[in-house]
Amino acid sequence: MGRILAIDYGHKRVGLAVTDPLQLIATPLETIHSQDLLTYLKAYHQRDPLDALVIGMPKNLQNEATDSTSAVVGVVRRLRKEFPGVPVHEIDERFTSRMAHAAMLAGGLGKKDRRDKATVDKVAATIILQSYLESR
Repeated sequence: MGRILAIDYGHKRVGLAVTDPLQLIATPLETIHSQDLLTYLKAYHQRDPLDALVIGMPKNLQNEATDSTSAVVGVVRRLRKEFPGVPVHEIDERFTSRMAHAAMLAGGLGKKDRRDKATVDKVAATIILQSYLESR
């Protein structure tokens, strides 16, 4: 059984999270520059095959597209082209950054760590992945 990898895509940074081999537990993986996403995913997939990719789809409170939605749609197209055998699932990512801050606060992270946007992106990707796992 392969892993499932989640992506919290941003114009500058991308938060990544991954499941364990049994696809039960979501764990923060890394934060990378958005330009490095495809290269990173190809290398990861070669050393540890992926069963699926999950990407957060940005929507506003009215469930409409945001400024970032078109960029994410483009990434989804590229992922489906580059990884034809790997299903790409889109998950509503509303409130994931706020939930990430709350989770980090509850987890006892200090103020400095909670302000680190790279950490927030990784935790947001983990929340996206956990949401996907619970919805299956």
